[in-house]
Amino acid sequence: MTTRFLGCLCLALVPLVSGVNFDTCLQEVKNGTWGLVGGTDNAGRPVNNISEATSITYDLCLVACGKGSEPFVWKIFSQQFSAWLLPYMALVSQLPFGANNRLDNLVSILLTVGSPTLAAYSLALTVLNGWWIAQRFSALSYPNVQNAVKILTNLQQSALRVTNEESLLASLVILHSNDEFWEELSVWLNYVHTWSLSAVASIVWVIIAYVFTVVDSFTSNHYLGYRDPQRKWSSSGIRVPVAYTHNHCPKCDFNRVHQAMERANKIAYIATLSGKPTLASNISSKRAMYFRKDAGNDEQCAPPVFNYARFFPWTLAVENVYCVFLEASKRSDDRQPVDWGAKWTREDKNMTIHPDNRQGSLEQVEAYIRMKPRSRWGPGVVSRFLLAAMLALSLTWGTIGAAILVAFFVPTKGLACRSGSYLIYGATSTLVWILLVISSVLAHYSTFTVDVKGNSMRTKSTRTAGVLSIILRRLGKVLAAMNSIWIVLACLLHFGNFFDRCWCNSSVLYLGSRAYNVIDLTPEDVAALNGPWIGGVALASGCAIVFIAFVSILVNPTLPI
Repeated sequence: MTTRFLGCLCLALVPLVSGVNFDTCLQEVKNGTWGLVGGTDNAGRPVNNISEATSITYDLCLVACGKGSEPFVWKIFSQQFSAWLLPYMALVSQLPFGANNRLDNLVSILLTVGSPTLAAYSLALTVLNGWWIAQRFSALSYPNVQNAVKILTNLQQSALRVTNEESLLASLVILHSNDEFWEELSVWLNYVHTWSLSAVASIVWVIIAYVFTVVDSFTSNHYLGYRDPQRKWSSSGIRVPVAYTHNHCPKCDFNRVHQAMERANKIAYIATLSGKPTLASNISSKRAMYFRKDAGNDEQCAPPVFNYARFFPWTLAVENVYCVFLEASKRSDDRQPVDWGAKWTREDKNMTIHPDNRQGSLEQVEAYIRMKPRSRWGPGVVSRFLLAAMLALSLTWGTIGAAILVAFFVPTKGLACRSGSYLIYGATSTLVWILLVISSVLAHYSTFTVDVKGNSMRTKSTRTAGVLSIILRRLGKVLAAMNSIWIVLACLLHFGNFFDRCWCNSSVLYLGSRAYNVIDLTPEDVAALNGPWIGGVALASGCAIVFIAFVSILVNPTLPI
């Protein structure tokens, strides 16, 4: 039994120590060992003299070299693994998560690695939302506008809901008793996400490795200097901007954010019939601002990659708050106090509106704010979606597309194992983004109700949308998990020389019956690679720089005064 096990182990280890040697195969072909047919030049054209062959047809490659790959070299594998895959994993580990449980944090990792398109889209959307809300509130002059912008921006990572039932929201905005609510909640949410030393080290490590790879490719005299590195700088080109911009996201600590909201709601006041405000907790358990608590939806997941699911409901929550502040600002600009029986009290130099102008009974507060019907999708969602989508797709296909470009033009030219692995990763990343974005649209639509005899009811179409949303969301997550495994596996296959085989090197997938394997490159062939390589480096670097610049410019918009 032991002898049989050792024999099987030896057979399994044979490919690690023995394998195809393409230089030896070519030399045997040139010597006529395998006949006089099958030799080609590097353009795939048959040569008249077999001794002049620099390439061989795919059929001859299988005969002369076999179906196996080049031997596994542990020294090369370990160097590549430690120089690229480990920093890559370390970079992922530095992303902010903050979910309420480990499973959601794990899913956020799989989504970020499996669909960098979704991660970049959520990040771009977060930045655009922050800029949009600052611009939208900029013309308002009512007290606490600045705090409201800070709070709503920092609550993008939460399933925020806003209601004006029983004039809760109107009371929260109008009554001067609630100034402490806005001030305290703004302070409690204003904790700083600092850059850790490990995060900086991981990013610097990857950037230095990227630079070394580019320099090494231009100083290398062999085409392997071009063939191998593109997978490295393509992955770093998309990971570095995503990791960098993640650290500019609003707060995503689930427990801390929920505790801040609970503490603030304890000091929230509501108008009463008598005109003397009282704590909202003395009336009911309802609050003007609260978090959706039902499970089973990505809205509740705090990590920034899930911001795609909060886009529409967060926009509606912001719009509800904006409309109340807008109405209050109009009334105050017209010098109308909340109490219609009182006269406008002039403010002093230390305040914009005197507190006496911001108090009244429940009836007066309701009359002061006239809420108008609004779109259930929210304003400006189309333009922000399109811009965020453009940035995410540009970053994805600018970096991954650059890797495909370089791999495509490395002889033998064509779509093969290396370029195909990048194409699969990029296409799946984009497909996951499409599925989850559609899922978020359907999930929001499924919340629409119609009024039937005073009761809010969901229609058949909204119920169907809810079911489809769940199916697409789960399908997208499964694909993201599989894509995460695939990109790691593809790196390992690269490092282990698995793709250095006749089928991959001959571009059979692209050339079909005309497939051939370029083994000996001429100086002209190597020189011709400079164009695609420079173009690929410029494309990947340019897209990453544009994305980082976009985030850096818009991440801290000017707040209303």
